[in-house]
Amino acid sequence: MGLVAWACEFYGKTDDKESMKTLYRAYELGVNHFDTADVYGVKGHNEILLGQAIKDFDRGKIMIATKCGFVKNENNAILGINGTPEYIKKSCEVSLKRLGVDYIDLFYLHRADPNTPIETSMQALSDLVKEGKILNIGLSAVGPDTILRAHQIHKLTAVQSEYSIWSRDAEFGVLSVCKELDITFVAYSPIASGFLTGKLKSVDELDQNDLRRVVPRLQKDNIEHNLSIVDMLNNLANKKGCTTVQIALAWLLAQGDNIMAIPGTKRINYLEENLGALNVELSEYELNQLSTQIPFRFAKGDKYPPEFLKILNNYEVKV
Repeated sequence: MGLVAWACEFYGKTDDKESMKTLYRAYELGVNHFDTADVYGVKGHNEILLGQAIKDFDRGKIMIATKCGFVKNENNAILGINGTPEYIKKSCEVSLKRLGVDYIDLFYLHRADPNTPIETSMQALSDLVKEGKILNIGLSAVGPDTILRAHQIHKLTAVQSEYSIWSRDAEFGVLSVCKELDITFVAYSPIASGFLTGKLKSVDELDQNDLRRVVPRLQKDNIEHNLSIVDMLNNLANKKGCTTVQIALAWLLAQGDNIMAIPGTKRINYLEENLGALNVELSEYELNQLSTQIPFRFAKGDKYPPEFLKILNNYEVKV
């Protein structure tokens, strides 16, 4: 299981000291995969923060993953996506400097650029591999056809998409093609941005700058229904003597041996709770029961507001 660093930037108030302590604790506990992106934070602050932490880590024992592709303006607002070779290569150079490293272990195109063929973007990423600036290539939030086309240009090491028991679009083509091509599937938001902890009952509890305040699934018309998902997870957690979050993560990790999760957190106690999921074993009956109780698109409401979906170019399965 890896650690995603973006939660330090989008979910309310941030504390760099607390975030640094969490990163150090993760390393102490054996976490060796740290995920960030150039778009996380103002002017790449998240990459800079991670770069400061890994100065004290054994570089040969950790994998640093970052991403490029989103374009921001001076006010830190996302304008769109750029997957041109020029932009990809420039972004890589900037990320290398922010992270303070000579190479990036895993470099993702954060979203496929609708105006640039994926083959063109992949060739630029392949060039960076040849130059030794990145070691592996990943794509984020793409469908099966894009994965197949990209993989023909250069082997993909990882595909990252949202996946959890309340967001199961990846099961319709993406997971199977990743397994077929021996690509690691990296699940972001595996605990639904903290919703599956059961601690969030209303967006009114969140800070004013918390991204989750505008998520349709958390609005009054939907959240009561969606809390039933938490109840189902909690019922099993009580029987297993663990937490709701650990059930959600254990379910996800059991969906395939090529699947890893990157739950984000900015506090040590949540980090330790997340890692505790590695010690939770679910029987075949328990896994099937959860999958049946919480089927595809059981959650009510969209994952993002319409304006976010348009900008993010988020891949949605059409069934």
